[in-house]
Amino acid sequence: MEIMLLIVTLNFVCTLVVLWYITPTRISNNQRVILDTSAIMDGRIAEVVKSGFVPPVLIIPRFVIAELQLLADRADHLKRERARFGLRLVQQLQDSRNVSVKITGHEFSGTSEVDKKLILLAKKFKSPLFSTDYNLLKVAEIEGISILNINELSQNLRPITIPGETILVKIVSKGQEKSQGLGYLEDGTMVVVDNANKYIGKKITVEVTRSLLTVSGRMVFAKISKYVSSERIRTNKTVHNKSKNKPMNIEDKLLKAIDNSI
Repeated sequence: MEIMLLIVTLNFVCTLVVLWYITPTRISNNQRVILDTSAIMDGRIAEVVKSGFVPPVLIIPRFVIAELQLLADRADHLKRERARFGLRLVQQLQDSRNVSVKITGHEFSGTSEVDKKLILLAKKFKSPLFSTDYNLLKVAEIEGISILNINELSQNLRPITIPGETILVKIVSKGQEKSQGLGYLEDGTMVVVDNANKYIGKKITVEVTRSLLTVSGRMVFAKISKYVSSERIRTNKTVHNKSKNKPMNIEDKLLKAIDNSI
């Protein structure tokens, strides 16, 4: 009788162990990520979650939520609104079908600083840290903690321009050199164009000469393309209309033909 009871008990224990290994709710260290205050207030984590580019489990410490509540009550207007937005975002993530949100109550004696607690928690869980706080990310890197920096991700995902490619850009200001003009692509990439200072406020077609990745982001250097942009065509049209009485040369006739086709 005792032998039968022992066999039944062993079978039950083995069944539990097998179920523990095959159950989909079992969480490994690389299946979860810890969110800090800056990542929640930034808000872009919601869109990244929808795309499926984060681990399936988000860990939010209670001391992070407490910091959000403190900022929502006592900070300046901008931070207060951001903190309130962050608290709403936590609820939004909890309702998401794409991830599971775990609120952890882990505390660490000897420190009241949120950043230090996050470092200790990341070490304890052996999980990466999702943050936009530059200083915190540097400390985490020194401590050997895996980091997910959405700012770095957004920089790396910007379209790459190659030398010889032509792009249309609006010149908005002068560059560091007097002859240079500055413009920006739709993703915020700065474009430095040689000899374009006289085209401020206009869109021109430029040819990429080189592209550099700097600490502050990607920069594109270009020169004015030999192709005429639509903005310059409109400018030439205005000049042409002012000189109706002058005899038209071959270039004027060509511009007139272009004007009539627009």
